Amino acid sequence: MAAIELDRIDLLILAELQRSGRQANAELAERVHLSPSACLRRVQRLERDGVIAGYRAVVEPEAIGVGLQAFVRVQLADHGVEAIEAFSRFVNQWDEVIACHALTGDMDYLLHVAVQDLEHFSRFLLDRLLNQAGVDDVNSSFVLRTVKPFRGLPLPTLAG
Repeated sequence: MAAIELDRIDLLILAELQRSGRQANAELAERVHLSPSACLRRVQRLERDGVIAGYRAVVEPEAIGVGLQAFVRVQLADHGVEAIEAFSRFVNQWDEVIACHALTGDMDYLLHVAVQDLEHFSRFLLDRLLNQAGVDDVNSSFVLRTVKPFRGLPLPTLAG
């Protein structure tokens, strides 16, 4: 998708929605200094153009029993199209994988995994990842604490 041209007001709207996506249109309009109808039209355009891809609640992991997160680097045994597509299918079926990125360098993929505990992680690793996906090598690092959680994408500067 090509970058969409965004003006200062569009960027203000995006910044506000990344900060708090649940605010009412009237509140958003006030924060970006637009009338509610003009603000709604802009938000709808940003949604229609694919700039705003959706809205989600941020869930506290411990509140739902997700006590362990890990980053798992994966090297595939085969780099053919069928092997890569099979791995992608498997990863998209596993609820424990909350993000997966294809990488350059010595590993092929980086998985962000969220599970209940070490036993759950062990079952995921042994029963799913190592047995079903054509994986050659795995290297795991456990999250000790999150220093900076994801808070939204960096937006172009609003100056000017």
